[in-house]
Amino acid sequence: MLKLVIFDCDGVMFDSREANRAYYNHILAAFDCPPMNEEELGYVHIHNVFDSVAQIFRNHNQVDMTEVDRFRQELDYGAFLRHMIIAPDLKEFLKIITPKYHRAISTNRFNTMDMILDIFELRSNFEIVMTASNSPRPKPAPDALHIILKHFGLTVDEAIFIGDSTVDRDHCASVGMKLIAFKNPQLEAAYHVESFMEILRLPEFVKNT
Repeated sequence: MLKLVIFDCDGVMFDSREANRAYYNHILAAFDCPPMNEEELGYVHIHNVFDSVAQIFRNHNQVDMTEVDRFRQELDYGAFLRHMIIAPDLKEFLKIITPKYHRAISTNRFNTMDMILDIFELRSNFEIVMTASNSPRPKPAPDALHIILKHFGLTVDEAIFIGDSTVDRDHCASVGMKLIAFKNPQLEAAYHVESFMEILRLPEFVKNT
């Protein structure tokens, strides 16, 4: 029986593509580098900040990556939050599934998740939040999912993950967890939805009503 719902952040809870574009292009511009192309934007949208920075600076050998890292750490992410758009039915969905299901987050965001949860008043909705900063290894490694399952004392069959990327797909596959593909019909997954409220009609949720 389903007891735990795990959420990805970017592309699921939030449309954060433009926030990521603005954030990483700001870092590039600070070192006189051109903005990302669409392929690079797609990469940073699903990977952790360390891999993302390495990717977008891979062809700019003139740049001192130590200085890039220092600049990134001192950069206030709050300035980019205005570009983030919360899913319109996320809060309603969370209200409906609470407290029947445990709620958790597994994201490759590093040190910005706390700020996001506070500003959008979502912190109380989640019992454990795993990021690239508190997981031994970032997604798609299974570490965060193992920690979440252990936290609740549940098995993989008692949980389901809502994600939108190949990283999420591989994250779930690493432990054998079912994936709900969010707004990505091409992604290999157990289920595909275009909104949170659709999730309530999936078999695992219906049989629990």
